[in-house]
Amino acid sequence: MRFGLDVAQQRVTWDELVRRVRLAEELGFEGAWGFDHFKPMYGEGPGETFEGMTTLAALAGATERIRLGLLVTGMTYRHPSVFAAQAVTVDHASHGRLDLSFGAAWFEEEHKELGIPFPPLGERFDLLEDALEITTRLFSGEVVSYEGKVVSLSGAQMRPTPVQQPHPPIWIGGSGPRRTLPLVARYADVWHSFGTPDSLREASERLDALAVEAGREPGGILRAGSLSLEDTEAARAHTARWQSAGCSYLVCGWPGQGDGLVERFAREVMPEFAP
Repeated sequence: MRFGLDVAQQRVTWDELVRRVRLAEELGFEGAWGFDHFKPMYGEGPGETFEGMTTLAALAGATERIRLGLLVTGMTYRHPSVFAAQAVTVDHASHGRLDLSFGAAWFEEEHKELGIPFPPLGERFDLLEDALEITTRLFSGEVVSYEGKVVSLSGAQMRPTPVQQPHPPIWIGGSGPRRTLPLVARYADVWHSFGTPDSLREASERLDALAVEAGREPGGILRAGSLSLEDTEAARAHTARWQSAGCSYLVCGWPGQGDGLVERFAREVMPEFAP
């Protein structure tokens, strides 16, 4: 089992965010994860929120070993070609430590407040599919074209190619059986979804079947879940259940009590499940 730490880049200062990521690196977490929103997702009153992709680029220069990612990037926030260019930049700035995530986006209120178009669900999934195809084609460094449902390419080329070849690991979030899981089966290196091992069992079995249909080995798609660190003993038990269900990566939420619980989990629980 590998572990990442959700550093929760909301309602904290920049210096505190950097401190949390460096703490995660010191404690042996494999990844540090932020989110892709422009306003806080929980808590009361106004609060700081740092934009996701530029945050990753800056954190790349403040760290040395830990991998960096967002759970998950909303495809409505950036043109897919711009997103590909940002990803290549972060991959180079971090010397190959980017985990690249994709999601259809869901937070309608935020879109309306900021004047960002929020198309119907079907169109957002069309955009997600286009974004996956466009980024993977542009990452090749070759001259490429693509006739998309929402966005197309015509003789496009992007250089440099990513440090990680053929591209940074692709994470796709969600468990929808009709649109999300088929995209996971075709494109993803990692599937992440919220829930429990029991609640996601059916979706995992469906993903296995879809991967075979797509000509892929189901075991080649890493399964990732999420874990609360509010109670160390409960976290240990939940980790064991995730591991027995075939999950091999857990993203741990930053606890309300902060450093103490993070350090205790890293010291007492993580070594038990190390690969």
